[in-house]
Parts: sequence; structure tokens; C-alpha cells
Amino acid sequence: MDTGTFRGLITLVLIIAFLGITWWAYSKRRKPDFDEAAELPFADDDELPHRDNTASQDDEAESRKDRGDKNA
Repeated sequence: MDTGTFRGLITLVLIIAFLGITWWAYSKRRKPDFDEAAELPFADDDELPHRDNTASQDDEAESRKDRGDKNA
């Protein structure tokens, strides 16, 4: 088997892989998953974890001094 035949076989395998992935991505079974993913930017932010506001600003300033921050 010479180099040209080997390259041709590799090209054929890659074309088949590309067509298979394309067929899989555009199959009707994937549509609900893609529709759900398309709506993610519009999801409510209520599901995000909230910052703990119970710590006072004085505690933060003290911990900054402990770390060597001169601006605290």
C-alpha cells in the first residue's frame, strides 16, 4: 500500500465520520435537547446561589489586613 492509497483511505474515513456526526447532530431525536439549550440564556437568574450578606464589612477589612492589604 503506497502513501496515496493510505491518504485516500484516511480521507474516506474522515468523510464518513463527518457525515455521521452531522447526521447525529441534525437528527430529530436531538431537537428537544437543542431547543432546551437554546433557551438557557433566557433562564431566570433566581436559580443562582445568592451571596451571603451576613458577614459585616468590618470582618472583611480585618481579613484583608491579615493578608497584608494596606488599603483596608
